[in-house]
Order: sequence, then structure tokens, then C-alpha cells
Amino acid sequence: MKSWVSRVSLSPPAGLTGDPADLDKRKDVYGQNLIPPKKPKTFLQLVWEALQDVTLIILEIAAMISLGLSFYQPPGEGSESCGAANAGAEDEGEAEAGWIEGAAILLSVVCVVLVTAFNDWSKEKQFRGLQSRIEQEQKFQVVRGSQVIQLPVADIVVGDIAQIKYGDLLPADGILIQGNDLKIDESSLTGESDHVRKSADKDPMLLSGTHVMEGSGRMVVTAVGVNSQTGIIFTLLGAGGEEEEKKEKKVKKQDGAAAMEMQPLKSAEGGEADEKEKKKASVSKKEKSVLQGKLTKLAVQIGKAGLVMSAITVIILVLYFAIDNFVLQKRQWLPECTPIYIQYFVKFFIIGVTVLVVAVPEGLPLAVTISLAYSVKKMMKDNNLVRHLDACETMGNATAICSDKTGTLTTNRMTAVQCYVGDVHYKVIPDPSSIPPKTLDILVSAISINSAYTTKILPPDKEGGLPKQVGNKTECGLLGLVLDLKRDYQSIRNQIPEEKLYKVYTFNSVRKSMSTVTKLQDGSFRMYSKGASEIVLKKCSRILNEVGEQRVFRPRDRDDMVKKVIEPMACDGLRTICVAYRDFSADPEPNWDDENNIVSDLTAICVVGIEDPVRPEVPEAIRKCQRAGITVRMVTGDNINTARAIAIKCGIIHPGEDFLCIDGKEFNRRIRNEKGEVEQERIDKVWPKLRVLARSSPTDKHTLVKGIIDSTLVDQRQVVAVTGDGTNDGPALKKADVGFAMGIAGTDVAKEASDIILTDDNFTSIVKAVMWGRNVYDSISKFLQFQLTVNVVAVIVAFTGACITQDSPLKAVQMLWVNLIMDTFASLALATEPPTESLLMRKPYGRNKPLISSTMTKNILGHGIYQLIIIFTLLFVGEQIFDIDSGRNAPLHSPPSEHYTIIFNTFVMMQLFNEINARKIHGERNVFDGIFRNPIFCSIVLGTFAIQIVIVQFGGKPFSCSPLDLEKWMWCVFLGLGELVWGQVISSIPNSKLRFLKGAGQLTQKDDMPEEEMNEDQEEIDHAERELRRGQILWFRGLSRIQTQIEVVNTFKSGTSFQGALRRQSSTTSQNQDIRVVNAFRSSLYEGLEKPESRTSIHNFMTHPEFRIEDSTPHIPLIDDTDIDDEAARKNSSQPSSPNKNNNAIDSGINLTTDTSKSAASSSPGSPLHSLETSL
Repeated sequence: MKSWVSRVSLSPPAGLTGDPADLDKRKDVYGQNLIPPKKPKTFLQLVWEALQDVTLIILEIAAMISLGLSFYQPPGEGSESCGAANAGAEDEGEAEAGWIEGAAILLSVVCVVLVTAFNDWSKEKQFRGLQSRIEQEQKFQVVRGSQVIQLPVADIVVGDIAQIKYGDLLPADGILIQGNDLKIDESSLTGESDHVRKSADKDPMLLSGTHVMEGSGRMVVTAVGVNSQTGIIFTLLGAGGEEEEKKEKKVKKQDGAAAMEMQPLKSAEGGEADEKEKKKASVSKKEKSVLQGKLTKLAVQIGKAGLVMSAITVIILVLYFAIDNFVLQKRQWLPECTPIYIQYFVKFFIIGVTVLVVAVPEGLPLAVTISLAYSVKKMMKDNNLVRHLDACETMGNATAICSDKTGTLTTNRMTAVQCYVGDVHYKVIPDPSSIPPKTLDILVSAISINSAYTTKILPPDKEGGLPKQVGNKTECGLLGLVLDLKRDYQSIRNQIPEEKLYKVYTFNSVRKSMSTVTKLQDGSFRMYSKGASEIVLKKCSRILNEVGEQRVFRPRDRDDMVKKVIEPMACDGLRTICVAYRDFSADPEPNWDDENNIVSDLTAICVVGIEDPVRPEVPEAIRKCQRAGITVRMVTGDNINTARAIAIKCGIIHPGEDFLCIDGKEFNRRIRNEKGEVEQERIDKVWPKLRVLARSSPTDKHTLVKGIIDSTLVDQRQVVAVTGDGTNDGPALKKADVGFAMGIAGTDVAKEASDIILTDDNFTSIVKAVMWGRNVYDSISKFLQFQLTVNVVAVIVAFTGACITQDSPLKAVQMLWVNLIMDTFASLALATEPPTESLLMRKPYGRNKPLISSTMTKNILGHGIYQLIIIFTLLFVGEQIFDIDSGRNAPLHSPPSEHYTIIFNTFVMMQLFNEINARKIHGERNVFDGIFRNPIFCSIVLGTFAIQIVIVQFGGKPFSCSPLDLEKWMWCVFLGLGELVWGQVISSIPNSKLRFLKGAGQLTQKDDMPEEEMNEDQEEIDHAERELRRGQILWFRGLSRIQTQIEVVNTFKSGTSFQGALRRQSSTTSQNQDIRVVNAFRSSLYEGLEKPESRTSIHNFMTHPEFRIEDSTPHIPLIDDTDIDDEAARKNSSQPSSPNKNNNAIDSGINLTTDTSKSAASSSPGSPLHSLETSL
């Protein structure tokens, strides 16, 4: 090791000097700490991808055939025998212009391809930007020139000394030179989920991409970038690509929920952007986001309908032509006429393809992408760094948020405001002179030494500001206490530097305490401990009195102290921390690995009440959430009283409400059966009323999130968002539909597992995310409403027009132009609407709500009818209204007619004004509301109008347009404006009057539910296959569902078998008896609960088993009383069920904690209660 250190010219404690020349040389020799990104796709590659679209290929082929045939001059020119086929080519010029249509189709295909490619390209570019932003966010602590500094991960070089701590994701390979209780999760490399203990003398190798799960230490960086462990793997995989995904899957499979998928060193690598791309592409891999699932389904259905329509159109046209020419007019098929006939068939084919092109909404995926990309960009400004695109939209459907308390709901600026020391409870921080000097010395040493040396309080950045807290905030609060007591913690740390600490038991969520052992001058040892007050006090057997001497501290004293000191502090919303110490003799040296014996028999020094004030903006944000139909639950590691006090301040609960506030122990007691297994139906009894879960472990958090997501209590599956900052929040963040990690306080592991990073750690940013998510959903709905109206009208017009007049009133090129405006431009215009507060006034849509609401259906049908009436009127009597030549039944190469130009122009005008109508989808009257806040929308509408003028006036033959005079233009615009008036008419019709719309909505809902189940069952099935199968499965499921419903209805009708249908098999009478017995027992058990004083008093809490019964006894009751209540309610549903005593008031939630667990503990195997329970 020493030789290695000298080789990289390093002096360990001080680290590198930080000299730029030295750093550059190291980068040249050993490489930089980044993995070169995968090359982005070039524009040409994207163009090639866009060309793969099936409809475009069909169009290209048709255009080619059309082009080829137009240059072919049949020898039998002018011979009458070919009949009407040639009649239209009056002059040579017109006949020679036959190639224009084919060329125009090709040109419009080129336009569509370029636009698509450009959109993809800009999307990719945005991803890269996002990626580099995520990378800059990640910094790491290294020692340079004896100073600890934060560096971007990419700037770390070989030879740097990096400080590693709990929650870090290691950015490079290294060798440990000093460590305290360090445990590493290497599952991302090895697939072994057990944590590996590391120490400087045995197993000192640390590898990049692994996670620090416990402890702290320092390492010398030995390999960076491509040469590090992660880098080697990435190089083997070609820096990303398909294999990497397979590997990820493997790692995930081996390691279950705990494995954070191995991801690239956050370097300048764009691999992740690609992964996101793939995530969007191979939707079947991860359960699709709600919206994508619904959209894919819709697009497939519309595509199928379009295909059928276009096929019918072509068949009808060909049959009509054949019957007309060869049957009715009894013509012979002459060889010289063949090219002319083929030209007709090609024309029919082009019309068919045009119908298909208009029917297929290729703008849908585009709209989703544009909307999401736009939102993600804007969300950055709202402090939401989105890591997975679909999280943004899922957030709009969120129905529950499980939030941490510290730092999210509170400011995470801890300040000590009360303390209990020397048998006195000080409501404000005391003067140092009033504390016994001996106690003061021990207290100051205990706080200064027994905290991470990276935690410091620095002078404020600007004059008059608050001092800067660096590191763990709770420790900062304690160090602040030392400064308030006019002492200096740094001088003590200088006397005992970190290397001299003998043994450290670092803080983790299981211990909920931290202890540090130091060696004193005389060779004996002293251990300082601090942690959650009720946990540390349980381990104390003595306490320092008013003169600084030790006195015995009995359980009775502890209960007294809890009642008189800890509870009042907790009820003020303070976090209580107990500081204690213990001395050990030098001989024999204790066995430091026997942690339970070492950290016991302590002497309490003091209890500190630390305040973490609620962020001023949080109560308002929570009110908005509740109004928007989102339940906010607080999941915290704090004491139940502190948690409840803060929850009331935030507005999560209000005094007197019937909601649950319980701690982790009680939560587990309620949701686990006798064997200790979690049961879904038990969780279902707890979660709907649960608002605060205190003293919860990460496992509890995961269990709660999983329980809510898997619950079938409510018709809609709950969509859960979770916030987390600690390493062990990883599984819960992964399980949740949307995981929020804290950008400031969060560990790397939490950020890896999350979907969105809150760069300001603030709860209000989550509310902004909800707003953006809902906005995405609404933007897509607006686009859909617009798009489907155009589709319906264009398809019907092309179809009926072709069938009646043998020619589509809208030509192929015109259709492509309409397709371009309605697909690409409209998706840009409607998908970039900024969100408004009004989005938070409605309940979430939920996963099963049909994409097209009844209001939207009404709008689509209403506008469709208006447009069809106008267009058919113009088509069949337009020539009489405007006194022009009819354009119907024109021969093959005839010049464009004014008649059809008016139809095309009116059609486009109606779409333009309908685009303004489409801005509102909930039946609002004012469609212009906030239109100027969206400059993109205004410019697109005006731009489209300008291009339309150019096309009509100067488009000529390629666009089949003939210039119009001002009067006709005014008529076209007037008919378009009619859309706005008609929109008002439609919104006046109440939905309740249109019964059939409800049916339409319901149908989609039924369709949608199985899709969800299928997504879970058959993740591996490829997408197309799934689409095919889904039809059949839906059909069978639908049938069986109807059968079941009919059976249920019949059962209800017959009435006699009603009980049989709904009740479990067991005989009713015996159950009723059981319940009576149990209720009798319960009434005797809970008599105390009904007395008014016990209802209000919180002191019952202190007979809590945590303080009375040893932890070893199981607190799992064999009867869950809520169960019995439910049963009883079911039996006599006529009389009201007895109030569930668990949920009576916020306080009694806790009162019960005591009594039920007492009863569980007291029902020893011999007692009569026990035998009753077992028989039950």
C-alpha cells in the first residue's frame, strides 16, 4: 500500500495539492472520470428511421407508380375505344402535367419525414442537456491541500483522497485508508444482496458503482472512468446498448427490490438518455405509463378502422369503374388502353392510401413527446429534475403522497430550543454558568466528538444571515447548542482527530443512535452515545444530577421523565435527542463487537429538544393537494407526538378528525398475522384512515406503499408518490409510481432509485409536479379532441366523396397538408399550453378513466356533424351557391376546379378555428382564456393561415388549387368562424341529455381494466403480439364478466339465496355467538377507554409497551379487533356498526396502542382469553 501511495506521489492526510498542472498530468496518464457517451444518432439516421413508417412507404410506392405511368404515352392515343378514360385531356399541356401529383406526394412525404426527424433530433438534444444537468448535480467530497471540498464527480483524479459516508454511490475505484464501521452494498456488481464489511486492514478494495450502506471513511482513488470497475463493464458493453439492458434485467432479477439498478457512473455519458429512449420505445419492458397505455391502444384502434375504411374505398372505386365501363357500357379491355386503366386504378389506390394517411393519427406519439419534453424543460425551473419522462405524466394521476417530514415539510434547519440537564427542564437554552462545570465539559465533548467530523457550522454567506449548516442537520442543531453554551467544538476535535477515534457505531435506521469510543490518557475508554430519546433512555441506568454526580436512574424515573420532559417537548413538535456516556476500564479490554452489551448501562447527560420549523409555504401546498383529491400521509422516523404536532401544523390532520396516527410498532401489529406475515386485507383496514406513521423503518415505508398500490378496496388503483432521502428509502422509491428524491439532503442511492429529484427539497415542488402532470394529460386530451374531429370528418368526406363522385373532394396532397397541420403543428400548439392553478381544482382522473371523456365525445361528434354538413352542402350544391363550374366527375388530368378549392379551403379554415375550441376540454365557455400566455399557439395558428393563403392562391396544379377571389375567401373564413359559434352551442347541451355518451365512456373503461392486469401478467410478451391477443382476451373477459353480472343479478332477484351468495360458508349462528363472546370480552377490556379523562390524556401513551415490556415478547395479537367489527357490521347491516375504537380520535389511536398490545402480552398461553382467541 505504502509503495502504491508513493507511486502516485501522495501524502495521505493532506491529499493532492490541487495544482492544475499536476491534475492535468494525472488526467493524461490515468484518464478522466467519465465514460465517453454513446454517439447520438445523426440527423440522417433519424430521417431514415422516420422513413420506416408503413403508410409513408405505401404512399411513396403509389407516387412512384403514378409518376412512371404519367410519362408513358399509350400508342392508341385518342382512340375512342378507351372511352371516358381519355376524354379529359383536352390539351397536351394538361396531359403532360400528370406527373405533378406524384411529385407533389413525394414532396409532402419528404416534408413529413423532415419534420419528424427534426422533432426527434431536438428531443434527443434535450435529453442530452437533461443528462448533463443530472451529472453536474452529483458532487463528491475530496481532500485537497488539507481542505475538504466538494467536486463534480468528473473532476476526481487518481490519487485523490475521497471522503465516503453513508448513502454515497462510489464514483471511482479506490483503496480504503481509514474507515468506521463501513458496509458496502456490492449487489450492482456481484448480485449478492448481503452488505460487505470493509476495513483498512482486511478487504480494503472499494469499487465504483457500489453503494455505502453504513459508516464512513476515506479512500485513495486508484482507477477512474474507463479503467474503473463500472467503466470496464461499460466498455465491454460498448458503452451501453442492448446488452446493458439485459444485464440490468439480470441484476434486477438476482436482487429483487433492494438492487438499485446499476447505472453508469454519472459522467458525461448519454447512455441514460438512450435508456430513456428505449424505455419509451420498448414499452413492454416496464409497465407502461398510464397515458402511453391508453394512447397506444387508441392509436391501434383508430389505425384498424382507417385501414378498413381505406380498403372499402378502393374496392368500391374499382368496382364502380369496372361495372360502369365494362358492364354497363359493354367496352372491351383493349391492350392499348391498359396503361390508361392502370392510371385510374393507381389514382383509386392513392385515394385509398390518402384516407388511411388521414385516419392514422401519427401525431399522437409526437404530441406526447413534445408535451412531455416541454414539461420536463419547464419543470426544471420549478425545481423538479425529471429523470424518467413518464413520471411527469404519472404524477398528474397521483392519488396519494407519502412524504417524509424532515426537510420536505420542514425547513431542515435544526435548532436546539429546550434542554433537560442537571435535573432541570430549561424552556430556553440556559446560561453556561447555571450548568455544573463537570456536566458541561462532558456534554460539550460528547456532542463534539460523537458526530460526523464533516458536520460543521460555518459563518453565514452574507451579513446578518443565519449560520450555514453543513452535513447532518440534527448534528448541526447539537453543535449549535455547544456554540450557544459559549464553547468551541473545533478545538476539541483538533485534540482528538478522526483517525484517533477508537471505534464508531455509526447511525442507521435500525440503531437509531450513534456511539463513538475514545481512549483516554490513562488507557481506559469512554464511549459517548446519542440518539432518539426513548431508545437511549431505555439503555441508561444512571443520570447526572444537579451537581454533576451520577445517581441511579430507575424505570420509574424514566416513566416520570418521559411524562414530564419528553412528552411536553414532543407535543411542541420538538425532536428529542438524548446524550449519554459510559466509561470502560482498560483491562480487560471490552469486546467491541458485542454491541448490545457495549451500548447499555449508560449514564444520561441531558435531553435536548430540537426544533425543525415547518416551511411557511407547506400548509397552503397541502391544502391544495387535499382540494385536488390527493391524500397526503406523513411517514417519519420521529417520535409519534412530534410527528402529530407537525402534522397538525401542516394541516395533514385537523384536531377532532377521525384519522389514524400510529407508530411503526402498532402499524406492524395491525397488518401482520400470527405468523408475522403481512396480509393485504389487514393493510386495507389501516391505510384509508392512516395519516401519520411515526417511528417507521424503511421496511414499513415500503410495506405501506406496496399495500396502498396493491389494494383493491377502491375501484381506481391508487397512484402513489413517495419522497425519500435515505439509502434505505430505495425500495420504497422504486416501488412507488413516482419516487421523489431530495436533491440537497438525499443520498446518491435515493437519487438513483427515484424518478424525479427535488432540487430544493421542498414539498411545494411536488404540488408543481402534480400541476405539470395534469397539464400533460390535458394537453394530450386537447390534441386528441382536435385530431379525432379532423380524422372523422376527413375520412367520411374522402370515403363518401369517392363512392359517390369517383374522386375524393380532398386530393392526396391536400390531405397530406391537412395531416401535417393537424398532426405536427397542432401537437406543438396544443401540447405547449402552460398549466394553471385551476388544474388543482379537480380530482385525479385515475388509471381506468377513459382517455376520451363524455364532454370530449360530445365535442368531437358535434363539430364533426357541423363540418360534414358544410362540406357536403358545398360538394353537392356549392356550384349553384357560388355560380361556378361543378368539379364533380372531372376526368383524369383535368385542371383544378374552383369548386373543390373552396371545399378544401373551407375545410382548413374550420380546422383552424376548431383548434381554438380544442383549447378547452371540460366544457368551459371562454375558449380564448389565456391564449396570449401561449405564444407558440398564436404563432402556429397565424402561420398556418398564411401558408394556406399561399397554397390556395399559388399552389396551382400540385395542390389541385385554383386561386379564389376575395368574396369566396370571405365565405370560407365565415364558415370557419361558424365553428366558434357552434362550439358555444355544443357546450350549452348538458351531458346528461346525451345518454349514449355515457355508454361510450363506460365501454372504454371496461376495456381498460384488463389491459392493466395483462400488463402485469405478461410483461415479456412483445407488443404486437399483445395487441392481437388483447382483442380475443377482451372478448372472452367481457363475456364472462356479463355472465357473472347476470348471475349476481339473478341471485339478488331471487332474494332467498341472498345470504348464501354473499356470506362465507361457515354457519351464521356459531359465528354470531363467537362475536358476542368477543364483544363481551372487549367491553371489559376497553372500559377504561370510554372514560372522558383517558380520552384526552396522552399519558396513557407512556404505559406504552416500549417502556414496560421487554421487546422480546411478541406484540402480535391473535385477534384483530377491526376484523370483528367488520364481521359484525356485515351480519347486522341494518343497525349501525359500533364505532371502531381504534379510530375514535387522533389521540385514542395511541391510547389503543397500549391497551391492545397489553392484552396481547397479557394473554399468556394459560389465560382464558388466550384459549378463546385460539379457538377463534
